[in-house]
Amino acid sequence: MVIAFLCIVLFYQPDLPLPPPEYRLMQGEVGIDGNTWTETSLPYYRPRDISDDVPTLIRARFERSADDATRTWSIFIPRFTSGLEIMVNGTVILDSRRTPSLGRVDRNFAVIAAIPDTLLHNGVNELVVRLHLWGPLTGYLATPYVGPDAELRQAYDSRVFLFATLPLALAIWQAMVGMILGLIFLARRHEKAYGWLAAAMVVGTAQHFIPLPASPLLHGLLGASGTLECALSVHFAAHLTGLRITPWGRVLFLPAALIVLASTFGSLALLRVVYSLVGLPSIGLFVFMVAAILGRAAIREQDCSFAYLGSTLSIVAVFWVHDALTAVDVLPGERILLGRISYSTVLVAIGLGLTWRFVQALNQADNFTAQLVDRVRESEEKLRASFAREEEQNRKETLAAERGRLMHDLHDGLGGQLVSIVAMAEQTGKAQIGDAARGALRDLRLVIDAMEDVEGDLMLVLGSWRERMAAQLRAHDITLSWQVLRPEGLPIFPDLRPWHVIQIVRLLDEAVTNAIKHSGAGTLKVVVDTIADGAAITGGSIVIEDDGNGFDAKSIPAGAGHRLGTGRGLVNMRKRAEFCGATLGIASGATGTRIALWLPVSIGAVASTDGRPG
Repeated sequence: MVIAFLCIVLFYQPDLPLPPPEYRLMQGEVGIDGNTWTETSLPYYRPRDISDDVPTLIRARFERSADDATRTWSIFIPRFTSGLEIMVNGTVILDSRRTPSLGRVDRNFAVIAAIPDTLLHNGVNELVVRLHLWGPLTGYLATPYVGPDAELRQAYDSRVFLFATLPLALAIWQAMVGMILGLIFLARRHEKAYGWLAAAMVVGTAQHFIPLPASPLLHGLLGASGTLECALSVHFAAHLTGLRITPWGRVLFLPAALIVLASTFGSLALLRVVYSLVGLPSIGLFVFMVAAILGRAAIREQDCSFAYLGSTLSIVAVFWVHDALTAVDVLPGERILLGRISYSTVLVAIGLGLTWRFVQALNQADNFTAQLVDRVRESEEKLRASFAREEEQNRKETLAAERGRLMHDLHDGLGGQLVSIVAMAEQTGKAQIGDAARGALRDLRLVIDAMEDVEGDLMLVLGSWRERMAAQLRAHDITLSWQVLRPEGLPIFPDLRPWHVIQIVRLLDEAVTNAIKHSGAGTLKVVVDTIADGAAITGGSIVIEDDGNGFDAKSIPAGAGHRLGTGRGLVNMRKRAEFCGATLGIASGATGTRIALWLPVSIGAVASTDGRPG
């Protein structure tokens, strides 16, 4: 209702562009047979009871003063149906039949013709318009204007823009949108709505460029194009909303077929009757059907897009009523037909809306595809990580099984033999052999302990090492002071491996052995701590201090042995630290010796792989 009200308001807006009223010819004479003239007012509506073959002449007179002799004069006729010849003082200056596009009765073309100066007289001049008739509409001649060309040209140019340039632009737009919709349909055959609308746009575009028909058949094809276009639009609306019209859908093409048959086997008079009784009513019926189908879908599915499309079709319905009343001369004023322009505009709007809808669907599909790709990638990464964890677990289980077998063989084989050697050495009094065997046995236990997978927790290793060192220190009357500065002790080292554990424990063993043999200390302190940089944990430290006799660490070169009785000294300890990627610090003086081992969290990942120290 709102749209209909707005359209009615538009109808009664100020008139279309016209020249100044002083150049208007309001009175004239009409001659049906060219001999008898009857006074008439302009505009002129040709009676329906006059045969199309009888020519109609409209004669009027105008004056040109001597002051206007230097200016070019023209004749401007805003609207006519269906063709005309313009004569000034007995000479034809314009024949619209020579321009085929001017003969289209569904167009609102205006004409303007410049009057040669040689035909004009100062004073009274005669204008005669011969009106030709074809098509479904009766003859019509709007009020002529005669005057200086500069005064008439602006109104003519405005009408050319409204009724020639703008419809041409709409037709081109309609062709482009129809092509896009056709390509979409060819790519997605199941989207039949796009195909039906593309077909309707092709028909509408083709009929726009058909000139004045030269035969009754072309008249019929031109008249049938409107009903065919509307029938295709009904199929479009049905497929868009999912409405099944298969049984009766073919009936929609019957009006167009009847018009073509009438033009093929009948006369122009019969074609006019068939078009008036079948063509125009079917166009209105089909337009209302499209609006009803879209409105039904909007209500049932609560879809605003269907409501939008239905409201646009209501504009066409209102203009169709306007054109139907204009065709039978019910509405006053110029015979301006707006249905074709409104229909093309609505089709373009619908086509653009569907194209935008398709683009949005593509964007949604692209987004869904991107999300699907991301999810597949995440799933692949999770699956790859799961396979890696499974492989790592299998490797650990294999290593653990092999480690267990080696530990069992070493404990029962070599370990048992070393215990027997120690026992035999004690029975025979071979103390040196016993000590060597005990050292070998301790080293074997170290290897066995290091082969245990502690999963990066070095505190488990230090617990076993503490028990062995405590027993060793008690045998030499040295007190062990064990300090763990944080509850967690050392951080977890993810890349810690058994061979790193062996090097670290041997380094600590060597430091304790050197303190026992050479320092004469009474107390040995071990301090375990975690190193942190703010909130980030960077590593751990193990510090061994004794209160015995120190030495001058600065006087010993980096490659020299420390406390020569150890056999290897500082060089071996530094190599072990470097192999693990750790840092070794040594400080010694009169109050004792301090050995500090700093272990990064990435121990193992940055460890040296050039070779393992002995």
